[in-house]
Amino acid sequence: MSKGASDHTPTKGVTATALFAIAGLHVLWGLGSSFPFRDREQLADSVVGTSEVPSLMACIAVASALAVAAMLVIGIAPFSNRIRTVVLRFFAAGLLTRGVAGALGRTSMLSPGSDSSRFTRLDQRVYSPLCLWLAAGVRRSI
Repeated sequence: MSKGASDHTPTKGVTATALFAIAGLHVLWGLGSSFPFRDREQLADSVVGTSEVPSLMACIAVASALAVAAMLVIGIAPFSNRIRTVVLRFFAAGLLTRGVAGALGRTSMLSPGSDSSRFTRLDQRVYSPLCLWLAAGVRRSI
């Protein structure tokens, strides 16, 4: 087993669990759930910063990327170590970029229209720190 696949097991487990949980939320949202929000309008405003939730396909695409990243973090995806490393570095960089943009109140530069006051507040307090934490967890799992 490679060094990346055997070291930092607790970090990898927590990071993968969080990625799988967030992927699950995206699947639920794509299928029409507003969990944990009151309704779809509140979900859109809180999570996207717009008036509409993204399409089923967009939610499934995000969920799939998160699930693949989780599988790569814990080493259960059928990829070579080289591909695993490249994909996880790319994913960590994406999470880092998203986290920094949100912390600076600039998420709308990455996702135009994501600028409602509720979203911006949640982004700076919850989503950006989560992205930064996940970026560190993914990076540490390499």
